[in-house]
Amino acid sequence: MAQNLTRRDFIAFSALAAAMLGLPGCATLAKAPRKPRPIAAGAKIRVAQIGCGGKGYSDIVAHKDEQIVAFCDIDWERPNVKKLFAEYPDAKRYKDFRKMLVEMDDQIDAVCVSTPDHMHFLPAYMAIMMGKHVYIQKPLTPTVGEARELLRLARLNGVCTQMGNQGHAGEGIRLVKEWVNAGVLGDVREVRVWTNRPVWPQGMTEWPAAEATPDGLAWDQFLGRAPVRPFTKEVHPFKWRGYQDYGCGALGDMACHLMDAAYWGLELGAPTSVELKEINGPSPFAFPKSAIVEYQFPARGKMPPVKLTWYEGGLKPAKPAQMEEARQLAKGGQLIIGDKATVYDGNDYCNSPRLVPEAQHQALSPTFPPKTIVRVPEGNPHKEWTAAIRANNPLLAGSNFEYSVPFTETVALGTMSILVGKKFTWDSSAMKTSLPEADKLLYPTYRRGWKPTDFI
Repeated sequence: MAQNLTRRDFIAFSALAAAMLGLPGCATLAKAPRKPRPIAAGAKIRVAQIGCGGKGYSDIVAHKDEQIVAFCDIDWERPNVKKLFAEYPDAKRYKDFRKMLVEMDDQIDAVCVSTPDHMHFLPAYMAIMMGKHVYIQKPLTPTVGEARELLRLARLNGVCTQMGNQGHAGEGIRLVKEWVNAGVLGDVREVRVWTNRPVWPQGMTEWPAAEATPDGLAWDQFLGRAPVRPFTKEVHPFKWRGYQDYGCGALGDMACHLMDAAYWGLELGAPTSVELKEINGPSPFAFPKSAIVEYQFPARGKMPPVKLTWYEGGLKPAKPAQMEEARQLAKGGQLIIGDKATVYDGNDYCNSPRLVPEAQHQALSPTFPPKTIVRVPEGNPHKEWTAAIRANNPLLAGSNFEYSVPFTETVALGTMSILVGKKFTWDSSAMKTSLPEADKLLYPTYRRGWKPTDFI
């Protein structure tokens, strides 16, 4: 049986979980939040990884200078998991993150979560509750409600956080923000963002046929809070992103990268409305083959309102008139259109933003503003996070929850618009849309045994 949860349910979960974890003398985390252990000078940070077979592998490699103490993955037969086990023979191995966190509580300082999207929240929430720093792959959570609860508890416990939209630590996004701040683009009223994703199946009309669960695969752990369904290789290990039960589709997968420069540089904040403008291949259980979503953002101080349009599944905006005739838009990218200049970047991570046409970029480059935003060494978000941990300063990580939670909310509202198929307005303060069916998507559903009040 699935159950919709509310904000009240999540807050009740905090109180119950605090008591179950034996936090000294507390009935609620508000009275006795569990703070992280200070890292001694010269000591390594003890890192545990949840989800190791895909992106989790590169996350571990990025923390190779720290002490890797534990791995948790539901499938120990994947090549990357076997490789990690061989490279780190002393690290403890688990298939259930709950068991790992409880058994190794006093041996873990920080946790990386690289699971399928639907299972980002539960392990991260439990880790933060226990005073662990967390690094969570994008999208931070599939729903607005989960993201806000992570921010609330991260503030309460004082942990250092980071979302894995790695371009946020790069050079390109900083250049764009400096150009915006210096007025190089003038007033920006429109942004266009597109991707060739999905590169996995979407728009399916039938659920794939059941297959025998491979030996050793902890399928129930993969399902987590999602409904019980039989195993199929059409879901695990890679194609889960296209299913509403497990992933967030193309927008949820890529917008945390592709929208980042505009969201940060233009200080977009919360949209006032979101609208599905086009959909191809809708499905009752999968995300569509392609879609176009339009966000409206209000004026922010002296900056005018902005329309941001998202294109996915190979759909693209019209090429801007100022772009050279022989030049074509890349498979994925962004256009930030100002009344003085337009930024074009044809990479997923805003690696090489340029003004278009290139002649304008060359002409203006001698007058570009100085680099005033602090650069991240090697553009490495993992080292940025561990530096924040050592300094005990959560704000030193650029995509910390103070930034990445509002950003995640904006991304989640886009996936909601695809699911409801209608325009809705958004009141961020009240945490309410103009559509009851959209409001139901602000929090996830949990099957019995995986509600937050059950999972520890």
